[in-house]
Amino acid sequence: MCLWIGYAEGSQGDVSSLFPLGDGDKKPAVSEKPGVGAAGTVERVPTRLTNYFLRTLREDPSDAEVTSHRLLVRAGYIRRQAPGVFAWLPIGLRVKAKIETIIREEMTAAGAHEVHFPALLPREPYEVTGRWEEYGDGIFRLKDRKGADYLLAPTHEEVFTLLVKDLYSSYKDLPLAIYQIQDKYRDEARPRAGLLRGREFTMKDAYSFDYTDAGLDTSYQAQRDAYERIFTRLGLEYVIVQADAGAMGGSRSEEFLHPTPIGEDTFVRSAGGYAANVEAFTTLVPESRSVDGLTPAEVLDTPDTPTIETLVERANSAHPRPDGRAWTAADTLKNVVLALTHIDGTRELVVVGVPGNRGVDLKRAEVAFAPAEIEPANDEDFAKNPGLVKGYIGPWSAEGPVLGETSSTGIRYVVDPRVVDGTGWITGSNVHGKHVFGLVAGRDFQADGTVEVAEVLAGDPAPDGSGPVELARGMEIGHVFQLGRKYAEALGLKVLDENGKLVTVTMGSYGIGVTRILAIIAELNNDEKGIIWPPSVAPFDVQVVATGRDAGVFEAAEAVSAQLEAAGFDVLLDDRPKVSPGVKFGDAELIGVPTIVIVGRGVADGVVELWDRRSGEKTSVPLDGIAAALKG
Repeated sequence: MCLWIGYAEGSQGDVSSLFPLGDGDKKPAVSEKPGVGAAGTVERVPTRLTNYFLRTLREDPSDAEVTSHRLLVRAGYIRRQAPGVFAWLPIGLRVKAKIETIIREEMTAAGAHEVHFPALLPREPYEVTGRWEEYGDGIFRLKDRKGADYLLAPTHEEVFTLLVKDLYSSYKDLPLAIYQIQDKYRDEARPRAGLLRGREFTMKDAYSFDYTDAGLDTSYQAQRDAYERIFTRLGLEYVIVQADAGAMGGSRSEEFLHPTPIGEDTFVRSAGGYAANVEAFTTLVPESRSVDGLTPAEVLDTPDTPTIETLVERANSAHPRPDGRAWTAADTLKNVVLALTHIDGTRELVVVGVPGNRGVDLKRAEVAFAPAEIEPANDEDFAKNPGLVKGYIGPWSAEGPVLGETSSTGIRYVVDPRVVDGTGWITGSNVHGKHVFGLVAGRDFQADGTVEVAEVLAGDPAPDGSGPVELARGMEIGHVFQLGRKYAEALGLKVLDENGKLVTVTMGSYGIGVTRILAIIAELNNDEKGIIWPPSVAPFDVQVVATGRDAGVFEAAEAVSAQLEAAGFDVLLDDRPKVSPGVKFGDAELIGVPTIVIVGRGVADGVVELWDRRSGEKTSVPLDGIAAALKG
């Protein structure tokens, strides 16, 4: 049998950049821990690098954008198969299993039971809930040989619901919490950052089932508490923020975010304790004002002012305010044209009016206009709608007999919640080179509604009155939802209550990104040489490194490893002959086992060196006292 390791050109580094861990002629062992004792118990032996399936890379993969991606590939934990898709190698699986063990322990403590569903699922349940269409291009769809539709599950609410419906019928069976640790599939348009945003990823998803809202509150809190314990055990800083439920639906929704500059989520928090994802942030709406006595709107020449900056400059130089205050971007009403693609494929334009000192946040727009897909209007959209005058778009036309009577575009117009009745604005007149000054909401124009799409700025007031907010970046590591009865209602999950009446079950959904967490831990725990795993998730407890060529050194390394294994430590033994100490130390630093025992020239004096990768400290320890030293 031949073993081939493939290298995607330009993605994993050149083959010449590889150096072997082990003799070139030796094959990987089938088992990491071979051997059975006389009584039938598994004999503890170290994992030896001479026959461990592991290769490290000298060079960074060319497609690596973040530290975790670079180090996990170089250290032999994962291998790229396609954009956003990775193979897991033995040492990577060990770390992944450690994380899953912590999750399983806390799920058990929270009263949840583990199940396992297939990733390949039929279309029908997702059709019933409407998510077959709602997911759009975000999922992988396929057909079997008979033409039946399937998908690679992006999430499993439907089949969890149907399983409980099939087996449970009475309130006496509830509350129930079940979970799985399963791979999920989403067709990310731009998979990036290694494991942080991939097309295939491992997730723990749990679901609770109750027949009363009070029961759901209790189940939700139990899972929420378990998440706090999980992330604390994993050593991850987290912030719990209010979130939007998105395609999941439901009422209460909270995200566990790990604050990090490389995070793809922006969240806000106040000194008073408010925290929310920007998608869930709600504007503190100002009071409406009286329109009595306000100056009539006036159309003025503003040539060459297609941007807010040029408009403000022109307004201050040619049309200064009567009160002497300078015009600012906040005095203008910016009108942005968005294109919505609905589930049925129809394309609709909508004009959004926001204060000119803010842009439109497309993530917030995706939530506001869900399930439609959102993008800025393109040149073709403008060509089909000549009433849209780029740079001079406004809510109503100045060309009508009375300002505000005639719509120039016929396109739906919605505004930011700050655009309340009585507020006056400088905005486009829908005529090239002209703007309207003093256009008053509620007097000169009426919007078709309000929408939360404007970007959130540092200093904005928190909606709960707890003070101004600050902005930070974070990476989602967990999400908990109170789904309510959306899926149970759609799929007919009902039970008999105490009075013998059928009631619809209420559900909660709770997800943790397992592989994303692994990448974040690697992102947090490293130096210029490699990964430094926390002991709770390290692939091995100790790495023993035999240095030099003396046979006595290798015999001592074997003895030290046996001593440590007998004491209950999981040992990785670098027993490679004819490999220099420098290469061995470089591999040890790259792989990231937090505790390293160096067996070298000190053996002659009966000592070995204990190296703590976390602190960098090295201490001499007697050969026969290494296990006691590590336990201490």
